[in-house]
Amino acid sequence: MTYPNILVFVDFPVDDVAAATEFYREVLGWEIEDRIPGVFNRIVPGQNFKLDDGTQGPTGNLHMGISLAADARPDPRPEDQRGPRRMHDGGRTTRAWILVSDDDDMDEIMDRAVAHGGTELWRHHFWTEFGGANASFLDPWGNQLMLWEHLEGIEQDEETHELVGDATLPDGWTIE
Repeated sequence: MTYPNILVFVDFPVDDVAAATEFYREVLGWEIEDRIPGVFNRIVPGQNFKLDDGTQGPTGNLHMGISLAADARPDPRPEDQRGPRRMHDGGRTTRAWILVSDDDDMDEIMDRAVAHGGTELWRHHFWTEFGGANASFLDPWGNQLMLWEHLEGIEQDEETHELVGDATLPDGWTIE
């Protein structure tokens, strides 16, 4: 294959598209386009795939959707046979990684998520594999969002993912 398949869209399954739209607008400040009322809205998180010179890269803009789990489209089956008909049963669901903007703050995002009905899973954790700080929460529909940001002064070997030198983390942080 000379050109790889490209991920262009990810859906967050929910049981209330309007409520999820408000949640993501308030917590992450995303622009969200109302598309099919009550069934599907499109999240436009921003032009995150720019080249070094600031122009848009060939990937374009990865879009995400908020979709009604009971009527996820496209689905060629008759309307009364579409599914799934229920939300997750406590198992894994969508897990999306979000790079925290320099204009925002990871702790403030976590606080907003909890204030709008999300569930904090953890914060103040450093994972050497990605060389950065992370925090995580579940949205009110059980989808997991992982927040990531680079920590100043931390270097990582690009090939081995090992830390270069010691990681000086704030008190109370965990590391793996």
